[in-house]
Amino acid sequence: MSQPVPSPPANPGIRFADPAPLGLAGFGITTLALSIINAHWIPVSLTPIVFGLALAYGGIAQFAAGMWEFARGNTFGALAFSSYGAFWLSYWWLTAHNAASLPAADAHKGIGLYLAVWGLFTLYMSVAASRVSVAVFVVLVLLTITYGFLSAGEFATSDTLSKIGGWVGIVTAAAALYASFAGVTKFTHGRDLLPVGPR
Repeated sequence: MSQPVPSPPANPGIRFADPAPLGLAGFGITTLALSIINAHWIPVSLTPIVFGLALAYGGIAQFAAGMWEFARGNTFGALAFSSYGAFWLSYWWLTAHNAASLPAADAHKGIGLYLAVWGLFTLYMSVAASRVSVAVFVVLVLLTITYGFLSAGEFATSDTLSKIGGWVGIVTAAAALYASFAGVTKFTHGRDLLPVGPR
């Protein structure tokens, strides 16, 4: 009786580039664009300009970064990037295709709930991020606050709370882009150019 042929082991020589700068950039750029609108720097009627970013960069590119983190064995990065990639894909679907079908009188409650559950997820990811780096921890703490204000703004139908969420979102995006820049310049320069804090 012949023995089954074992599968060849994974090639230990294959190395993946660090996907974190991509994930952080996709998150940061998309968050920045939407937060500028939430802060009313430009008219809210221009929100559809975010849809392409949400689908392609915040969604697909960031989700791909999460999959590469799985391949690198980074559970935190895999969960964070694939989840926030899924957030942006779901945001794109909700706003571009599904929002009009929500009952007008209760739509704000549904969107408030949507933002609140993402805030809860981000809160516990902040606890995990405290062992990653100061930069990533700051991003997730700020994002938790952003979700909190945006969710409260929806439940209370308060433009003021939503605007505050937009302002905090802008700071969140800046922190994410800082962390992305630190990661990519570390690779191109072969040393740390920007501090991200101890791991």
